[in-house]
Amino acid sequence: MPATTAPTKTNTPVPESILKKRKTADQNKAERDAARVERKKASKAKRDVIFKRAEKYVQEYRAAEREEIRLRRAAKQAGDFYVPAEAKVAFVIRIKGINKIAPKPRKIMQLLRLIQINNGVFVKLTKATQQMLTLIEPYVAYGEPNLKTVRELIYKRGYGKVDGQRIPLSDNAIIEQALGKYGIISIEDLIHEIITVGPNFKQANNFLWPFKLSNPLGGWSAKKARHFVENGDAGNRGDHINKLVRRMN
Repeated sequence: MPATTAPTKTNTPVPESILKKRKTADQNKAERDAARVERKKASKAKRDVIFKRAEKYVQEYRAAEREEIRLRRAAKQAGDFYVPAEAKVAFVIRIKGINKIAPKPRKIMQLLRLIQINNGVFVKLTKATQQMLTLIEPYVAYGEPNLKTVRELIYKRGYGKVDGQRIPLSDNAIIEQALGKYGIISIEDLIHEIITVGPNFKQANNFLWPFKLSNPLGGWSAKKARHFVENGDAGNRGDHINKLVRRMN
């Protein structure tokens, strides 16, 4: 009777199905590794682009600031008055609730997305929007925001509208997904578009969810329904809006 031996690990044939699975798994792993390397390269290239743009924006802001200082000094030396350029954008804050508001101002505030008290939005200043702001002056506080105010608002309280949902701006990918087709791929691009009122201001502003601010530190004035020039809080307050936003942000 011939001797028989039990099969060992070395001479046991591997089924064809397992060999195919191993080959497929190896191919998938190689593809994932290659895709990961490509994503890293693309991410690094994108970061470089964002960094260069941010650097360019800083140089642009500094140049504009230096030019304004130069013009002020030149006017002072000539014995003239320096009149700064008219504001292109305003930041509007709703300071009054829904009671005793006429239908027309109520409709305007709906158009401006000022639905709740302490809501704030950016508004491009044109003849039409200035007339609208005049009609709702008793119910809002507004003025010209500076770069610091715009940056602090978007970084601290910025939310985007993605598929009708309020999404925090925690990643540049969210901005790129919504506004990439307009050349806005980062939060610094978004800030630049708002502060300079660029060609895609409308799309950038519509992407931003209305800012939900807190009550100002120290509270409102005793008669906030009065105009700002009458020691109230309502109406146009020019660049003093920046102090109010810091108290509410």
